[in-house]
Amino acid sequence: MIFAAGKGTRMQPLTDTRPKALVEVAGRPLIEHALDQVAGPGPLVVNTHHRAAQLESHLAGRPGVATLREEVLLETGGGLRNALPLLGTGPVLTMNADAVWTGPRARDTLLAHWRPEAMDGLLLMVPRSRALGQAGGSFALGGDGRLVRDREGLVYTGAGIVKTEGLAAFPDTVFSLRELWFAMLAEGRLSGCVHPGHWADVGTPDGIALAEAMLGQTA
Repeated sequence: MIFAAGKGTRMQPLTDTRPKALVEVAGRPLIEHALDQVAGPGPLVVNTHHRAAQLESHLAGRPGVATLREEVLLETGGGLRNALPLLGTGPVLTMNADAVWTGPRARDTLLAHWRPEAMDGLLLMVPRSRALGQAGGSFALGGDGRLVRDREGLVYTGAGIVKTEGLAAFPDTVFSLRELWFAMLAEGRLSGCVHPGHWADVGTPDGIALAEAMLGQTA
């Protein structure tokens, strides 16, 4: 699932006339950069909200890609649970639509490290030295690959794999996927792996130039 339903407030004024996922970096909309990272077998859902019709039109006719409009924003946890009828009951690869990458595809790295017998969630991290536009960390990796909270640690890239059974436990319609991660953390079932390339957060207009410079330097 690609999360693309945000209002894009931090990306204004560019999002005054388009959804953030259609803002271009290096001549391509952000949604195309995200699709590059996750494309593969199985269903793929993109949620929409702000100027939804534009993104739905852009993705219309893509084989295996469905859009799901949220009339009320559900955040990432609520959005994922809302999409389960289209995604099925198995683990889901999730991806934010506001980043640009170099190096191996996020899908490939995550699947290479995914061990469903030992984990309920797997988050793709990147060292702060290879994360552009994002200064703070969020997690650190233990020796066994399990994650622990650490503001000085690795940066979360917005990509991961989660088992979805735990979503049923949340009573609210609107909630963050972080709530599911914290439940997994408490049980020692949230793991991490490191993206070998570079990663740029494109949540603001300033992030566009950073991302394009990164792509130019590492092409």
